[in-house]
Amino acid sequence: MSASQYWELRITAPEAISEGLTNFVWELGALGVVEEEHPPRAAWLRAFFPASTSADTLLTSLRDYLDGLRTLGYGVVDDPEIARVADPGWAEAWRTYFRPLPVGDRLLVVPPWEIPQTGGRMVIVIEPGRAFGTGHHGTTAGCLELLERTVERDRPGRAVDLGTGSGILAIAAARLGTGEVVAIDDDPDAVANARLNIVRNGVGDQVHCALLEASALRVRPVPIVLANLLTLAHQRLASTYRRLLIPGGTLILGGILEPEVDSVVETLRRHGFEAWSVVTRQEWTTLGLTAGR
Repeated sequence: MSASQYWELRITAPEAISEGLTNFVWELGALGVVEEEHPPRAAWLRAFFPASTSADTLLTSLRDYLDGLRTLGYGVVDDPEIARVADPGWAEAWRTYFRPLPVGDRLLVVPPWEIPQTGGRMVIVIEPGRAFGTGHHGTTAGCLELLERTVERDRPGRAVDLGTGSGILAIAAARLGTGEVVAIDDDPDAVANARLNIVRNGVGDQVHCALLEASALRVRPVPIVLANLLTLAHQRLASTYRRLLIPGGTLILGGILEPEVDSVVETLRRHGFEAWSVVTRQEWTTLGLTAGR
């Protein structure tokens, strides 16, 4: 296969699992991910990988992930397909999919190529790039809603965003009034994309973005921690969340499938957290929790 070609991975993506599949294929090293609607059938997820990637490894990893979803009660039936392509064309597909989206009471998430009249809403401009997070899936929207409520209620001066992806949560926190936000990710492409979005939104003086593992972050405890990750990461990072938060601080967790909520709440309870809000969008749950005093 020539260097100008790519692998295209295709799989049916019912709404209940599309968010998780999207996040997972990014983690596998996708260069671009596109979701295409084909009513009345379920949407297709198309993910593009470098020619040097092992197709067999991709298929094995994805099948293992789908088996895990089946054990949670999600009826995934179609086997993924993989083929060679010369022109992925995901940039134009993103433009078709990513439209302005109002979130919560005050926010409007828009792509840089389509900034409409705001109608009084606060505009957050996000270029998707390779990073996760545009607000269009339930987990990101749920985090934004709880973030808006928390900032309105507590007026936190500082925040931490773990696994920042596109930078959307850190940018929203700054735009809503948080004076200083530390945003980190262990993916260099995500950090590069987040930094561009931070500058694009004029919050470079407030949001500091770095390439770093969440468990390695060392900062003074903050009033609010944001983490739009997956359930296994939340369980692994529970003690890190507690270390990073002041007593009485707020933890906002996204990326949790509905059947996983009880186990996440129980894990966090053992680390001194109490849940105060559960927001479910498209079968994905965002938790708001308070750190014990």
